[in-house]
Amino acid sequence: MRDVYIIGADSTQFKKWPEKSYKDLTRDVYLGVLRDAGMTDGADIEFAYFGNCAMHHWGQGFIRGQVCFIPLVREGLFPERVPIINVEGACATASMALHSAWKDILSGQSEVTLAIGVEKIYMPDDKAKTFGLFDDGLDQFDKQEIIEAYKTAAADCGRDFDPQPDRTIFMDTYAMQACYHMWRYGTTQQQIAMAASKNHYHGSLNPNAQYQFEVPVEKVIEDRLISYPLTRSMCAPIGDGAAAAILCSQDYLNNLPSGVQDRAVKIKASALTGGKYRKFDEPSLSHAAAQKAYQWAGIGPQDIDVAEVHDATSFCEIFQVEMLGFCPMGEGGKFIESGATELTGSIPVNTSGGLVSKGHPIGATGLSMIYELVTQLRGEAGPRQVKNSEFALQENGGGVIGFEEAACSVVILQKDR
Repeated sequence: MRDVYIIGADSTQFKKWPEKSYKDLTRDVYLGVLRDAGMTDGADIEFAYFGNCAMHHWGQGFIRGQVCFIPLVREGLFPERVPIINVEGACATASMALHSAWKDILSGQSEVTLAIGVEKIYMPDDKAKTFGLFDDGLDQFDKQEIIEAYKTAAADCGRDFDPQPDRTIFMDTYAMQACYHMWRYGTTQQQIAMAASKNHYHGSLNPNAQYQFEVPVEKVIEDRLISYPLTRSMCAPIGDGAAAAILCSQDYLNNLPSGVQDRAVKIKASALTGGKYRKFDEPSLSHAAAQKAYQWAGIGPQDIDVAEVHDATSFCEIFQVEMLGFCPMGEGGKFIESGATELTGSIPVNTSGGLVSKGHPIGATGLSMIYELVTQLRGEAGPRQVKNSEFALQENGGGVIGFEEAACSVVILQKDR
């Protein structure tokens, strides 16, 4: 197997971009990732993977990446005849694009590949349609099956499972997972609020974050209730954006200028797993993905210096630090409360602000997490920089099957140069 490096990474700011089209966002992040890789054009790119989930809601159902890259091909910025494969995996979409681009180089089929994720979720004139598109992340053929699973969990912990049209159903599924964890392990709403407040602080230091302001713990708890125990400040906002990475082989990297070589970040491992209807107290698919990634990379959770995890709600961070092995099962709330995941903690988590502050345009999220970790490993994160980082981990889930996601990515990066 060959070593694979990221030589370019970029992300737009995540926010509500009603004035920008999919083609605009594609152009912005593509030109940005070329600049970051020291390229004037994409002449050396041999294969591209384009991640997107919601473009069909805007009228473009097929050939999404090809359509968005047409202007760039015409201008000579993206090479003619390069294949673009369209990728979709709910919130894990961009990570699937990265995984595919990584495997192309790993196998020797390509020397340079592009992974890109572009998304527009905000529909200013149709709030119901915005919320409705998230239903695509559920089993629409047997939707009642997942409803019944969550009602069973609700009965176990003395709650009701009652999705409402003023929010996405994902907020209700995450809320019930949180309630179950609180009932099973004694996790508190205060601990969830501490995770949210910490990430809003991190987001205040990130110029690409959708929310760039701090929220004290007490204000998180006092904020508008979405679905108990989750308040608005604990939930990822609706927004748009794009992120991308350019990958290359060791041989290609060796022929690049020293300035590019010095900023290259190695992909030590990329693992994907699939969801199932698991038992409520069974480790999730993210645990399985992490174990695969650790084995591939030849390291363990104790070696990770900084991590980005999929906190679509702040409860998710509590759960994922357990699944990734940063603390024992059931102790995620206490781990957050201890300060371990803060910038100066033993394992800083979501230095970007996480999804609750940075934002969550679903088809771009996974690569925005990679962008943050690449920035950290390069030592270019400014006031949110984690000192002396060598290994970084990304966890990115997508969709819902039962009590977990339908797909999950765990990527381990290393700064070894």
